[in-house]
Amino acid sequence: MKDIKAVFFDIDGTLVSFDTHMIPASTIEAISILRAKGIKTFIATGRPKTIVNNLGDIPFDGYVTLNGGVCFLNGEIVYERTIPQEDINALIDYNKTHDRYSCIYVVEDKMILTDRQPIVNDVMKLLNIKMPIEGDADDIRGRKVYQVLGFFPVEEETRIMSVMPGSETTRWTDSFADIIPRNSCKSVGISHIIEKMNITPDECMAFGDGGNDMGMLQYVGTGIAMGNASPSVKSVSDYVTEDIDADGVYKALKHFSLI
Repeated sequence: MKDIKAVFFDIDGTLVSFDTHMIPASTIEAISILRAKGIKTFIATGRPKTIVNNLGDIPFDGYVTLNGGVCFLNGEIVYERTIPQEDINALIDYNKTHDRYSCIYVVEDKMILTDRQPIVNDVMKLLNIKMPIEGDADDIRGRKVYQVLGFFPVEEETRIMSVMPGSETTRWTDSFADIIPRNSCKSVGISHIIEKMNITPDECMAFGDGGNDMGMLQYVGTGIAMGNASPSVKSVSDYVTEDIDADGVYKALKHFSLI
């Protein structure tokens, strides 16, 4: 294994516990040790930057947000990509003429919820974030949309995505799908970050637990799945650590002698 120069962390289920909605003390200590050794630390999340609200005052060198859709390095945007407007229009039209599923549209400065259903309440509670503002889907037309949270079941995904050829989905839960621009994912976001840093994927490590983490776990030199990850995530990782609430991050970094 090459010397690790950067470590990327998913948030929900990796840094932050679904049970406590907090970062374990051992994880905070581990990140502090990494940074003291000069290893850069990054967030890689499906969340937009506006709702990265559960990391306390832990400093990070950058953020891969919206599953790679908008990436920050030292506070500056180094990459961004939006869903094609024709795909957004097609989704809005489709939702009017078929089963109406809740959607959360992530636009420039906010999240807009359409067709609110009870499942949205459950997911917002799980993520410990405020309910987005509600709005009319037609008002989304013409706006820059970075991601859509589509609250449709897995079995409907192929049918719905057939009208959005410029987009694709990634999931970490059966409750909803993250709709993102085609060929945009956490690994793509990481590639833009490390290009600016002049380092290679082999010099990076990543931690994740959900389906939307699989690409980055395979892309970096050392991909680590949390013990609470799904079997499919574990199958593509280089190492499986303990659950988040059993000090999984700390133990993995200790295993690789990074702390």
